[in-house]
Amino acid sequence: MRLVFCGTPAFAVPSLERLIAEPEFEIQAVVTQPDRPRGRGLETAPSPVKRAAQAAALPLYQPAKLRTDEAFEFFAGLQPDAVVIIAFGQIVPQRLIDIPRLGWINLHASLLPRYRGAAPIHWAIAEGEARTGLTTMRIDAGMDTGPMLLRWETAIGPDETAPELAARMAAAGPELVVATLRGLDSGAIEPRPQEHALATLAPILKREDGGIDWGWRAAKIYNRMRGFAPWPGTYTRFRGELCHVRGRPAGEVAASFETSEPGTLRVAGAGLYVACGEGTWLAVEAVQREGRREIPAQDFLRGARLGPGDRFSGV
Repeated sequence: MRLVFCGTPAFAVPSLERLIAEPEFEIQAVVTQPDRPRGRGLETAPSPVKRAAQAAALPLYQPAKLRTDEAFEFFAGLQPDAVVIIAFGQIVPQRLIDIPRLGWINLHASLLPRYRGAAPIHWAIAEGEARTGLTTMRIDAGMDTGPMLLRWETAIGPDETAPELAARMAAAGPELVVATLRGLDSGAIEPRPQEHALATLAPILKREDGGIDWGWRAAKIYNRMRGFAPWPGTYTRFRGELCHVRGRPAGEVAASFETSEPGTLRVAGAGLYVACGEGTWLAVEAVQREGRREIPAQDFLRGARLGPGDRFSGV
């Protein structure tokens, strides 16, 4: 089976490597986003998918946009049986979708139609979901709206972060991709339309998504801390200064605390606690003040020397 593989982040790499290893598939080319500034130094660097393709000596194509005549000619010239697309980062125009006989096969990191969009893993955790999964689908011209093919489900651990869950899901993806391609080629898979009325969205993360509203329950704040790791993180203000905060819902220690205005700070033993909505409390584990490194809450307490009016406030 002749394949073109489209993808960009590390999440897509295990599936590419599995397809390379299977003798029944011929990877005609790998398509990935152009090299962009990455990391703290913002030096131009290749995507993880590009590095994997180079290691396997596969042909590469890095279009700035798929909606060009050049991109159409590239795919039309190859005439692949299928295009596998995983977290590529662009909407595919219909004239490209029509080229491969089996279609464009997408591995999406949610149980569709839930969490359509660019950040399904992050939003599933942030919204407190107990389960999630992977769905393969044949893409259409919409945003994750195409007919579904196969799915894989998993529980989300109560303390699992977005990077941890993404690693587990990336490892599970290759088997689902291979089974989908085989099933489509043999006619064993019947595509199923999505129930669009049940759809929810998982838009690309923005910096402002990390702002903490201390009026939320501690559990909701904790879910956002897990879901928005490592970026944008979760942040508040302390004495007017932006601070990233990590913590978890407080247990028995906070059971005796009086209800306080959200954002109120309280020291109990060696611990730092912050009042949240509906009488809940969050035990602060670490704080990173603007322009500084992250430190344990105990070190923050020693340096800050809390006064009576000090609190965490909205951003």
